[in-house]
Amino acid sequence: MSGKQYQLEDLLYLMRRLRDPETGCPWDLKQTFETIVPYTLEEVYEVVDTIERQDYAHLKEELGDLLFQVVFYGQLAEEKDLFSFDDIVSILVNKLVTRHPHVFPAGTLVSEREAGVVPDEVRIKQTWESIKASERKEKGSHSVLADIPESLPALTRATKLQKRAANHGFDWPSIDGVMDKLDEETAELKVALQQGDQENIEEELGDLMFTMANLCRHMGVDAEITLRKSSKKFEHRFQHIENRVADKGSTLKKTSLDELDQLWDEAKRL
Repeated sequence: MSGKQYQLEDLLYLMRRLRDPETGCPWDLKQTFETIVPYTLEEVYEVVDTIERQDYAHLKEELGDLLFQVVFYGQLAEEKDLFSFDDIVSILVNKLVTRHPHVFPAGTLVSEREAGVVPDEVRIKQTWESIKASERKEKGSHSVLADIPESLPALTRATKLQKRAANHGFDWPSIDGVMDKLDEETAELKVALQQGDQENIEEELGDLMFTMANLCRHMGVDAEITLRKSSKKFEHRFQHIENRVADKGSTLKKTSLDELDQLWDEAKRL
């Protein structure tokens, strides 16, 4: 897609036009903070999907769609006299300057540290956590877990909870403790299954998945991305089975489990 090169100011103007009560778009005029949340989530996942597929040719388009969501929220807020898009930018820049004293030592956007001085990463992390703690306190939140959104995907939130707790000393000293916990939770799930207690089964499954997320964190892998990769792998293998069954003029339901298992093994080899 080519044409005139527009700037951020043009996007903000476009947004105002879309929301103009007299000449705007009927669909855009109907929207509220709440109604566009699903679209925001969709755009986030489309950005993630594009990056994971390394489809960088379309990444700029997907990032633009995500930026539009922020602009939309800013317009809605301005109409309600809550805040403006400029406020969004200003708060963001101020926050990032404050959180990066190793880059902006005087706390101003133009200040710089001495060239050639490499900041200590451990100290950077400690400073970051200290600043975040101060920000939580200013918002009236005293728990170190207070600002982790409940709306995050479950695996992502579990990892963030564990990481935040670990940063404050609540963690297994080595992966051995996590593996022992995994065995413990597996054993408890087996007992729940034997008892047939559905509520207990659900609880133990949750504990097991939470521990698996912790194991991923200790191994230095992202639980959400790891599971997505496994899901994609399953999808490819299952589609191979579907194609092979279709080539034989049959359907999955008409194919025996033994034959499906053989096709699954074939897909794994491929």
